[in-house]
Amino acid sequence: MRDDDFFWDGARERRLLIQRCGECGQVRHPPGPMCGRCQSVAVDIVECSGRAKVEGWLVSKHPTRPDDHPRIVARLRLDEGVAMISNLQGIALEDIREGLAVEVFFQEIDGKVLPQFRLAGVTA
Repeated sequence: MRDDDFFWDGARERRLLIQRCGECGQVRHPPGPMCGRCQSVAVDIVECSGRAKVEGWLVSKHPTRPDDHPRIVARLRLDEGVAMISNLQGIALEDIREGLAVEVFFQEIDGKVLPQFRLAGVTA
C-alpha cells in the first residue's frame, strides 16, 4: 500500500482527504509515512471542507504542441491549513488574484478522478 492510496480512493468517492498525525494532530499534504513535527507514524485520515484560497498561479502550456486550453495551475491553501497544487477551472486568468476563494470539484480525466478547483459557490 502506498502512502497516497487513501487520497486517490477518496477522489474516486468525490472526497478530498488529507493526513493528520495520530499523535500531535498536525495536518499534512502531500501524504507521507511520518509526521514532520513529531516523527510519529500514527496517521488519521480526515476529510477536508474543499474550500481554499489561491496563493499563487501559473499558466501551463505544452512545450511542443499548440494548446487551445492552457491549464491554470495554482498553489492553494486549504481551510485546514495545508497547501495543495491543483488546476483552476472556469476562471478567467484576469480574474485570478491572491486570496481568491475557491472550492474543490472532481473531474475524471483519462480514467483518473482528479480534484480540481473553481470559484467558491459556483456549480457546474
